[in-house]
Amino acid sequence: MLGAWRTDRVRAAEERVLARTPEGALMRRAAFGIATAALRMLAAPVPGRHVVLLVGAGNNGGDALWAGYELRRRGVAVTAVLLDPDRAHRAGLAAFRRAGGRTADDLPPRADLVVDGIVGLSARGPLRPRAAALVDRITAPVLAVDLPSGVDPDTGAVDGPAVRADVTVTFGCRKPVHALAPHHCGDVVLVDLGLRPELGEPDLVVLEPADVGRAWPVPGPADDKYTQGVTGVAAGSATYPGAAVLCTGAAVLGTSGMVRYAGSAAEVVSHRWPETICTGSVTDAGRVQAWVVGPGLGTGTASAEVLSAVMGAGVPVLADADAITLLASDAAPWDARDPGTALVLTPHDREYARLAGDVGTDRVAAALRAARRFDAVVLLKGNTTVVAAPDGRVLVGGSRSSWPATAGSGDVLSGLLGSLLAAGVDPWLAAGMAAHVHSLAADLAADGAPAPASALLASVPDAIRALRGRVTP
Repeated sequence: MLGAWRTDRVRAAEERVLARTPEGALMRRAAFGIATAALRMLAAPVPGRHVVLLVGAGNNGGDALWAGYELRRRGVAVTAVLLDPDRAHRAGLAAFRRAGGRTADDLPPRADLVVDGIVGLSARGPLRPRAAALVDRITAPVLAVDLPSGVDPDTGAVDGPAVRADVTVTFGCRKPVHALAPHHCGDVVLVDLGLRPELGEPDLVVLEPADVGRAWPVPGPADDKYTQGVTGVAAGSATYPGAAVLCTGAAVLGTSGMVRYAGSAAEVVSHRWPETICTGSVTDAGRVQAWVVGPGLGTGTASAEVLSAVMGAGVPVLADADAITLLASDAAPWDARDPGTALVLTPHDREYARLAGDVGTDRVAAALRAARRFDAVVLLKGNTTVVAAPDGRVLVGGSRSSWPATAGSGDVLSGLLGSLLAAGVDPWLAAGMAAHVHSLAADLAADGAPAPASALLASVPDAIRALRGRVTP
């Protein structure tokens, strides 16, 4: 897993490291990392290439200027646009000029690469007008110093003009912005400054593909259909039979040794997934090791009774879609909840608002708030998924694209996650793993063109296979 730390903790760690480090040494190390990444982006031959630095005040601009110094020493033409000349980093600017770097008031007519050194971790809010006007005219690839300017470093929120980088070079450790705003950060390159021993446990983590592949349940020689996990699905209706088909199919293709479907779409589900044991009600379904409830279920009295029965079944429960709407408006399912079993809630922003109020710009704080309030794992859906546990653990997964934003996609996610719960995977980890596979399956299904949820579902085995292939035997 990759960790990320909030900026207040990063600054405190930096102060402790700076106290025992020669003056300027960390900045020079950071600048060398920026220059190395820039040379990689420029590719050979380097002579004749032109790099433009957008330089703000303070240390972030100083990092950019020292990186310009390193690039000049390697034969790259470098021009620095100083956004606040009177507050530019003095030592960095002097070294840059000594190396033959030029300064300008505006973007030069040609650039092979632009380095964003406008603002650093202490900045909040969108770009100021002059910086925004310059950024708006950039046509070259962009390398951001520590973070894309205009993106909040702790929440990843963008509420106005901001840089969209192809590569972000960060120092010491990853910050929340790198996980929460992947489309603005691009590829993240980490330059080690020796901060890790000073940081403690991360504020949030990101699963790597190998993490998911390694943790995905696979049957052993002694396993049978029961020991692999029996998933119960209470979803769909006469109005929305497709939700039942998609959710059940995801559980079948995910990891379940057996899937039991209970509901009014039993005939449709049985026809599409003959390996599923189908019944008309949860009371007739038989024993399961986890329940998925809600997709396409409806919000009437009968649906509330189904939810209450599932909540009191004594096994982990994943509540999605209509189940979340019911939980937001009816106390009976909460009263029926077995206090000794895990609950996973998977709202998108509008469902979250019904359940716990406005999400706001800090999605991590919102997910944690709901997780603690309801004593549940909360998977807050979005282009960047946030998974929070009641004990404070946070996992973030950035979608590679927007292809999953289609009808029925959430039903697939629910079935996948339910199958992992039935297999005994920790609910917080299961939520992150399911989101990761779901995102990869969407990319495989789309392949650059729109694809429906049924195609996403069909790509689930390929996604799991790809992730399992990353595991070293």
